[in-house]
Amino acid sequence: MAETLQIQLPIVAEEAKEENGAMNGYASNQVLGYEKYKRWICIILSTIFLLCGQSVALVLGRLYFDKGGKSKWLATLVQFAGFPILIPFYFISWPKLLTANSCGIASKQPPALKLGLVYVTFGLMMAGNGFLYSVGMQYLPVSTVTLISASQLAFNAFFSYFLNSQRLTPFIINSLVLLTISSVLLVFHDNSSRIVGVSQAEYAAGFICTLFGTAGAGLLLALQQLALRKLLKGQTFKVVLDLVIGQTLTAACVVLVGFFASGEWKWFNGEMEEYGLGKVSYLMVLLWTAICWMVLTIGAVGLVLQVSALFCNAISTLGLPIVPIVAVFVFNEKMDGIKVISMVLAIWGFISYVYQQYLDEYKSEIEKTSKISEA
Repeated sequence: MAETLQIQLPIVAEEAKEENGAMNGYASNQVLGYEKYKRWICIILSTIFLLCGQSVALVLGRLYFDKGGKSKWLATLVQFAGFPILIPFYFISWPKLLTANSCGIASKQPPALKLGLVYVTFGLMMAGNGFLYSVGMQYLPVSTVTLISASQLAFNAFFSYFLNSQRLTPFIINSLVLLTISSVLLVFHDNSSRIVGVSQAEYAAGFICTLFGTAGAGLLLALQQLALRKLLKGQTFKVVLDLVIGQTLTAACVVLVGFFASGEWKWFNGEMEEYGLGKVSYLMVLLWTAICWMVLTIGAVGLVLQVSALFCNAISTLGLPIVPIVAVFVFNEKMDGIKVISMVLAIWGFISYVYQQYLDEYKSEIEKTSKISEA
């Protein structure tokens, strides 16, 4: 009897150990599934913010100039002046699903001097990029500005390759080539859809400024990803909010100085009086442009935090068909053959990149599943 009991005890113990292991594996799968669910909610919300903010902000930005606006500095200022609307977010108790990397261990707060340097540097870059985009928006059709902006994906891939060790797979390279060709096609555009009153020199200046602004935006997103990974470790939504407000506050201050130094502030009352849609519409265009740019900014930084700068640019490219189509009805812009081909190539490039993202996610899931099975 005693020998039978001694034989049964190890068997029971072994069965209990196997049962505990199975339960632990099940619990691990549950946690991973829950974390993946939360992450994708954050990605979807950030994507919606970026696409809606981008489309409406670009249309309103062109509407400002189309109906009588002339101040490039004011058009730039509204891109950053909306940051106060984000301050109430500090007093909201965010659920965990809106906390990036919530399962990570919080790291030591970076020195204030380093944080200040990051905010000022990013803010100066944002101010410069914003002004360049405003020049492009004044002299180019909004559909042309949007299609040129698609090359931001190529610029960001180049900078991310060196700064963030971004892999350049065949699908990503294919995407970058298509997006580059999409923008280059616009160089050979016959300018038949040029805005009335815009000279050849102004059109060229708008094209060059938009291209340089696009390159600067690609570099800025790569640097943001580097800062979030190396400096702001253990990131939360509050960290992203600090980054957004810090850099936009700096950009707004820089542009405000330019607005007064250039003397364009003297045009404000005259512009409002002569605006084609009336005084109230003038103020509403500026107000909603500011809000939409801020929605775009926080969506972009959220995607950089959750995925990568290159993915953020790819999602931005997804909004390409929206703006040109809206511009046809709002501004009576022409969608000729070159623009249609440019748009098709841009969408093709986006699909190529998204397919690579799908392959990366699928490979990552297989690796996680195999590790859990081995454990």
